[in-house]
Amino acid sequence: MNHTQGTSAMLPGAPQPGSLLLQPMWDFILSKEQWIRSPFYPVLFSFTVYVAFCIPYLILDCLAPGVAVLKRCQIQPRTNATLAMMAHCLAYTVYSHLVFIFPATVAYWYWRPVQLPQAAPQLHRLLLDIISCLLLFDFQSFLWHLVHHKVPWLYKNFHKMHHKYTSTFALATQYSGAWETLSLGIFAGVVPMALGCHPMTEMAFFIINIYLSVEDHSGYDLPWSSHKLVPFGLCGGPGHHDLHHQKFNYNYAPYFTHWDKLFNTLAKQPSK
Repeated sequence: MNHTQGTSAMLPGAPQPGSLLLQPMWDFILSKEQWIRSPFYPVLFSFTVYVAFCIPYLILDCLAPGVAVLKRCQIQPRTNATLAMMAHCLAYTVYSHLVFIFPATVAYWYWRPVQLPQAAPQLHRLLLDIISCLLLFDFQSFLWHLVHHKVPWLYKNFHKMHHKYTSTFALATQYSGAWETLSLGIFAGVVPMALGCHPMTEMAFFIINIYLSVEDHSGYDLPWSSHKLVPFGLCGGPGHHDLHHQKFNYNYAPYFTHWDKLFNTLAKQPSK
């Protein structure tokens, strides 16, 4: 056996056996490395993914009034988002990304330059790290949310804006003030960094995190909603968060249910 070939697989950055499944996808991402290293990338990535996840639910909002099966999937079927409400939230989201998120991501890009390894992560490590990121972010968000509801000054000055709509719809997901937008964004950025995640895992976590946020605010409990795919009632789903917008003092955790159970702040959506 050629000794050089035998040791090259162990060099830093060389693909490991368990990473081969993800390596073609990671190689494609590496081919866009120049774009990913741009200070414009984070804000455009975030905004594009967010709008892409919102669009299907907005189509449902337009169709639901005339389609009985969609109306039955609405959590609050007596209400429906108007085009004016959608336009208002979208305009604010664009404003928020330009004025708040873009300067913050540029500062983060300057402080922590992008480093992309040549090897993809191992599949099992990617999956475990995504779950760990979601659990840690869920815990941070639960505490943040609980404190901002229990302290009237914090609620009035920082969180009340997000509760303008008691019947949620997709584009209301990011209808929040600067403090809330930036603080939750910092949580999402710090979590994978603190856990030492691979950049591919970090991207996957951001995408899943954005999707779950949009689903939570979509106003629809569809057959493939997250709480129906995750067993044992571990995931709250859109009904869980929609109820928070109705009752305010329950269901503070964004995705999972264990913290609300422990703090006795869990409420369940009544059966239709």
